[in-house]
Amino acid sequence: MTDLSAVKAVLRTQAIETPSWGYGNSGTRFKVFAQPGVPRDAFEKLDDAAAVHAFTGVAPRVSLHIPWDAVDDYAALRRYAEDRGLELGAVNSNTFQDDDYRIGSVCHPDRAVRRKALAHLLECVDIMDATGSRDLKLWFADGTNYPGQDDITARQDRLGEALAEVYARLRDDQRMVLEYKLFEPAFYTTDVPDWGTSYAHCLRLGPKARVVVDTGHHAPGTNIEFIVAFLLREDRLGAFDFNSRFYADDDLMAGSADPFQLFRILHEVAKNDGFRPERQVAFMLDQCHNIEAKIPAVIRSVMNVQEATAKALLVDLDALRAAQREGDVLAANAVLMDAYHTDVRPLLRELREEQGLAPDPVAAYRRSGGQERITAERVGGLQAGWGA
Repeated sequence: MTDLSAVKAVLRTQAIETPSWGYGNSGTRFKVFAQPGVPRDAFEKLDDAAAVHAFTGVAPRVSLHIPWDAVDDYAALRRYAEDRGLELGAVNSNTFQDDDYRIGSVCHPDRAVRRKALAHLLECVDIMDATGSRDLKLWFADGTNYPGQDDITARQDRLGEALAEVYARLRDDQRMVLEYKLFEPAFYTTDVPDWGTSYAHCLRLGPKARVVVDTGHHAPGTNIEFIVAFLLREDRLGAFDFNSRFYADDDLMAGSADPFQLFRILHEVAKNDGFRPERQVAFMLDQCHNIEAKIPAVIRSVMNVQEATAKALLVDLDALRAAQREGDVLAANAVLMDAYHTDVRPLLRELREEQGLAPDPVAAYRRSGGQERITAERVGGLQAGWGA
C-alpha cells in the first residue's frame, strides 16, 4: 500500500515552471489572436505568473525568452519577481526570428551568421548571471529543406563548436539544457532532431549539459517514457517541456490530449527518483493559449501535471516489482492501471486546503475578478506576444 503522507510530502514540494510566453499573445501559423488584458511587458507577465502561483501553490518559477522578455535592468526584473514570491527560471534563447537565420543560425554555412548567433547565446548567459537563473535552454530551428542543400556532417561540427564555446562560459552552478524537435521549420533534416542527438552532444560537452524532453516533439507512437527512463538512468535528464499535441507540436494544455501518456512519463520519474531535488530535473510548461484565456489555461495545466504526478506516486511499487519478478504480465499492468484510474482530485483538494489554498484553483481565480481587473487596467501600450 502507498503511504499517502509520503505522496503529499512530494506534492507539497513540487515546482512547475511556467513560460512567460504562455501569458502573451500567440496564434497559429496563420494568425496571432489578440486577447484583452494580456501583458504589455515582462513585468506584467510576472504579475500573471504570480497569480498562477498564488492559486496553485506549486508554480514558483517563470521561464524567460530573449529577446521577447528583454529589459534594460535584469537585476530589477529579478527583484520584481522575488517581491511577488517568484524565481526567474530558464533563459530561452532565440536564434530563429532574424532574417539572417533563414538557412540556419549556429549551423549556418556563413561564419558571420554563426558568430552572430553565438553572440546572442553568450548574451543569454550574461542575462542568467543577472537573473540568478540556473539553466540556459537551447532550441535550434536549424536544418535543411532539400537533399544537398548543405553538408549534414559539417552542420553537426558547427553545432558542436558553438555549444562548446557557450558551455565554457557557464559558471559551475549553471547548466545548458538542449532541446530537440523532430521537424519544423526544417523538413528534410533537422540539426537536433531527437533525444539521441541531444544526448550525444551533451555527453561530449560534460556534466553541465543535459537533455530537454518536450512531450510534443516526437513522431506518433514514440515511447517517451522510455526516453525519460533512459536519461534518468544516465543522469542526463535536465528538464521537461510539458504540453499536449495531436500532431507534432501543438503546444496545447499539458495532459489534455493524452493524460495516460503524461501519467506513464511521470511514473518513470517517480520510480527513478526524478522528483528528488538533487536530481535537478526542471518541470516546465511550454504552451501557447490561442483560443482560451491564458491565466486559467496555465492554472489548468499546472493542475493536470499535479494530478498525473499524484497518480504516479500512488503506484504500489512493491506490488509492481513482485509481479515483474514473477513475470505476471497482467498483474503488473493492473498495478499501473489501478493507480491511473484513482480519482486523485479529493486528495489534491485536501492538500490545497491544508496549504491555505482554495480547493479548486480555476474557480477561485474566476471568483477573484483578476481577469476583469487586468482587462480594465491593461489598456494602451503594446501587447506582448510572438516577436515582442
